[in-house]
Amino acid sequence: MIGLCVAMLGACFDGTIVGTIGTKLAEDLGGLSLYAWMTTAYLLCETIMIPIAGKLSDIYGRKPLFLIGLGLFAVGSVCAGLSSNMEMFIVCRAVQGVGGGILIPVATAAVADLYSPRERARMQGILGAIFGVGSGIGPLIGGYIEGAISWHWCFYINIPLAIIAFILTIKKFPTPVNDGEKHIDVKGIAFLSLLLLDVLLLIEFGGKEFEWASIETAAMVIIAIVLVVVFVKVEHKAIDPILAPHLIHNKTVIMAAIFMAIFGIGMIGAMMFTNMLAVGVFGLTTLEAGIWSLAMVAGMMITSISSGALVERTGYKPWLIVGPILCFLGLFYLSGMTVDPDMVLQMVGNADYLQELYMTRYLIGTFILGLGLGCMMSVVMSAVQNSSKPTEMGMTTSSVNLIRSIGTTMGTAIFTMIINGRISGELMNFVPDYLPEEVFNSIPHDTGVLEAIVSYPQYAPQILSAFSNSVDFSFLAGGCIILILVIVGIFFKAQKPEEDPEFEAVKHKIESGEE
Repeated sequence: MIGLCVAMLGACFDGTIVGTIGTKLAEDLGGLSLYAWMTTAYLLCETIMIPIAGKLSDIYGRKPLFLIGLGLFAVGSVCAGLSSNMEMFIVCRAVQGVGGGILIPVATAAVADLYSPRERARMQGILGAIFGVGSGIGPLIGGYIEGAISWHWCFYINIPLAIIAFILTIKKFPTPVNDGEKHIDVKGIAFLSLLLLDVLLLIEFGGKEFEWASIETAAMVIIAIVLVVVFVKVEHKAIDPILAPHLIHNKTVIMAAIFMAIFGIGMIGAMMFTNMLAVGVFGLTTLEAGIWSLAMVAGMMITSISSGALVERTGYKPWLIVGPILCFLGLFYLSGMTVDPDMVLQMVGNADYLQELYMTRYLIGTFILGLGLGCMMSVVMSAVQNSSKPTEMGMTTSSVNLIRSIGTTMGTAIFTMIINGRISGELMNFVPDYLPEEVFNSIPHDTGVLEAIVSYPQYAPQILSAFSNSVDFSFLAGGCIILILVIVGIFFKAQKPEEDPEFEAVKHKIESGEE
């Protein structure tokens, strides 16, 4: 379990670290025009690999897939640190994404192999806490390392983590192996990969690289529809499909998928602006913003571990109702940090003013948000695993992870579009006369707000107010979406985890090498 946690820490850590060092890295490698692909390449490959890795681990066992993912992640990390140009770096990030896309679903599914149904929620809670810590401290560690040494070491740091995980898992990694005839759904993997690639590219670049009402968008939508039809037909004919059609009859899996999709859209879409608020409005450095974010990480760790430990007594439903309510309250509290234009005049040249004014509110709001997050993710995954067949554990686990990942991507795209539109509208209301185009273009980025204030001090009150009001709106919108999860939680049906009399016998066979 410790080896799984170490690997999960590295994969989650690396998914967020580029956000802190991205600008410096792109400047050094001479590829600012390819900036977006530093993150996109990782997320695309990670998302595509999640369902593939889950299914292959059901066929060949968790251990070989885990070690392959660990190896790819380590190689990608070393090569990323050694990159001499942006093109090479993006390829390395893609390799890292493939490795991370294997590690996360396999580690999650392995919990079901290692622990009984009554223990899974508690252990998934620990794994969820590691997920939160890894994602939360990524920007913090990245900012510190980039400032103290160089951005290259942000990737070299993954090597000792990979070595530790390898040592801890190479000898003892209980895992069921399918001893029957092994069928790999090559066609299903191919069409699913193409479908995910098309959908993710549409979400990522729609409204940015090309307009939503454009030929490019229409073409990608048509391609997606065709691929869905073809994929469904292929899966119905497959001997051992990558995503079994009968999963739609598993009510727990379906409710979990709906829950995680809404969670990804609403929560992640709103949460992404907490860092923008800290850097862009409060004038924090990326390192300081990372330190502030530890409040959310702390809240997430508390409820992730406690919910897993208590779910045996309480069942799943209470946590899936309380969690969204806490998230809503946290986002609602954060939305009260609207900046009045007159207040900005005191802030220009003195960023400490707003930091002192809103620091307590920000920390409390993000802490409550973290408490809500910790209530949900591990509990949902435990419910899914306890409703799945042992031979399909990887497939069902990865399916839910896939839905969450797609929802996260959608939420990021949707809320970025919302906030950009709100900023433009706010500025037009504040300043009916002409504003330089570069002012508009710079604001949606983390540091763009303060840079715009310095460059255009005459517009400082308007710029800061427009940005903060837009971020506040995103918090409220995200909170309203999250409240939908209360309804989903009420209708979420899953039995309390109970001991499986056959589990210990099966586990003994796995550990002894009989299975």
